[in-house]
Amino acid sequence: MSTTAIDWYFEDFHPGQDIDLGTRSVTEEEIVAFATAFDPQPFHVDPAAASASMYGGVIASGWHTCSMMMRLVVDRLLSRSSSMGSPGLDGVRWLAPVRAGDTLNVHYRTVNVKASSSKPDRGVVWSTWVAINQHGETVCTVDGMGMFGRRPAP
Repeated sequence: MSTTAIDWYFEDFHPGQDIDLGTRSVTEEEIVAFATAFDPQPFHVDPAAASASMYGGVIASGWHTCSMMMRLVVDRLLSRSSSMGSPGLDGVRWLAPVRAGDTLNVHYRTVNVKASSSKPDRGVVWSTWVAINQHGETVCTVDGMGMFGRRPAP
């Protein structure tokens, strides 16, 4: 849990909610650096090979895209919440390539909420994170769940 003020408790989430988490731009240098360390496929790290690929140029690793999304989720939501972590993800979809110069706008969409019946101090929030590029294309979605502490009694 964060040491800063908590703005988001379990009770603050509701199905249908859309939280705009802001934007993040990406450079080719970042794309190549991330991929060199974690996903060194030619279309992520080699401009010549990427140009000859079906993508026609260097694209970000899907894992890099997820990492950029995670950064915005943490900075703009989880760091100001009663987050207790996550038991995992249900799905990740890479729907369009992310390229150098793209700016991603990330949204946290609450799908469902359920208070824990066995642990009354917490609840589970199911969400979909959506990254949309500057052209209005959805480039990635992440479906998962997070555990959040309940608001303390006054």
